[in-house]
Amino acid sequence: MVKKKILPIMLALFAALGLALLARPVQAAEPNYVITTDATYAPFDFQDKNNEYIGIDMDILKEVAKREHFTYTLKPMSFNAAAQLVANGQADGIIAGMMINDERKQVYDVSTPYYQSGVAWITKKGSSIKSLKELKGKTVALKTGTAAAEYGKQQQKKYGFKIKYFNDTDTMYNDVANGNSAATFEDYPVIAYAIKNGMKLQVMNPHNLGNAGGVGFFVQKGHNAELLAAFNRGFASIKKDGTYDKIINKYLNSKQSKFTGDAADNNSMWGILRSNKSAFMKGLWETIVLTVLAIILASLWGILLGVMGISQSKWIRGTSTTIIYAFRGLPLMVLAFFIYIGLPGVIGTKIPAFTAGLLTLILNEGAYTGAFVRGGFEAVDSGQMEAARSLGLPYGTAMRKVVIPQGLKIMIPSFINQFIITLKDTSILSAIGILELTQTGTLIVARNSQGFRVWAIVAAIYLIVITLLTWFSNWVQRRIKY
Repeated sequence: MVKKKILPIMLALFAALGLALLARPVQAAEPNYVITTDATYAPFDFQDKNNEYIGIDMDILKEVAKREHFTYTLKPMSFNAAAQLVANGQADGIIAGMMINDERKQVYDVSTPYYQSGVAWITKKGSSIKSLKELKGKTVALKTGTAAAEYGKQQQKKYGFKIKYFNDTDTMYNDVANGNSAATFEDYPVIAYAIKNGMKLQVMNPHNLGNAGGVGFFVQKGHNAELLAAFNRGFASIKKDGTYDKIINKYLNSKQSKFTGDAADNNSMWGILRSNKSAFMKGLWETIVLTVLAIILASLWGILLGVMGISQSKWIRGTSTTIIYAFRGLPLMVLAFFIYIGLPGVIGTKIPAFTAGLLTLILNEGAYTGAFVRGGFEAVDSGQMEAARSLGLPYGTAMRKVVIPQGLKIMIPSFINQFIITLKDTSILSAIGILELTQTGTLIVARNSQGFRVWAIVAAIYLIVITLLTWFSNWVQRRIKY
């Protein structure tokens, strides 16, 4: 009897609960955007001691996203690649201390300027050069694609100096500090921050800066109007309540050690290794994964090209020769940019950086592998094939059971050499934002300005891994009996 009374009550409660849930408004999922940046541009963008991306840009973006209810996926890479990804529609926006100018407005839609800057010209500390006129005939270092580089190029016409370009800020600074270049041009807050934190350079025009204009947030022209509007609203909000001023003061009035850890850690290679061990390990792991996958897949692709290269069909041989010629002839970085930045614009599909990097290695290393595989097969005495055919073996079977096994043994030293080259070539993929060992070193240098020590550590890690790979390859070679 009690059960009969309870059942209607329970049904009524569930019905009421269901109606209440249906009556509640369904909240739309927050939009997620892909945002690119150059993480070697302190104080706008850099890494802290925990390998988190921080800086004026990062704090502004984080605060705006929170207030405007959107999320984002950050993609740090070289400045040029970061800008091109947005221009080609593979990323939604870029925030990287990027100056607003007329040329960029033709390619991008841009936000309200969130910082006003000027261009400084800089020499190494103690330089005898005191005026721009004294740069005539000398070399000036510029960072590719920046407004400061454009300003410097304009000054070249007037003062007659030579120009060389760099893809990252720290390398450009050290080129001047080491005396390889006589001067550079840079956004004033960036160089002032670097000098305050130990870079041995000096600003020559602190009170008469060149005109750089405002710094903005950029999206592809004609696209992502909602994201741009959200950024402008969010920026107006943080500007109004004082959050913006706190962000600016946080970075421009603080020592870099506040964000990058104990300055004493930077006084020795052991200290740098200890304080950045997790970053080095992650970079090394990414390098190893890329290398192993590329070695396996490029070897298979190369063997296929080599077999095609000695086919009886002239069309198959021609195809193999054409593929090997094309991908051996392309510089690795050009191929990486083509696959990651150029190709998606044609096929209309985004390609992840890791996939693009792996495909780059497979195509390039596989072409070289195919060339020496074909040569290895051709090095097998022609009498071996004739003997196999005289015993009644078909061409394909004779190749598979007689020629190929002997040819592969001849090729082992070439395979070992190609494995080592593949490992080293992974460093080039840092240009498209893959966080392997070289890119890890770049980010750490941007953080602590200890170029010599950091690159010595990176070089030592590469040498250790190459040595282990060589030992393993030689062990495999000894196990194979000729």
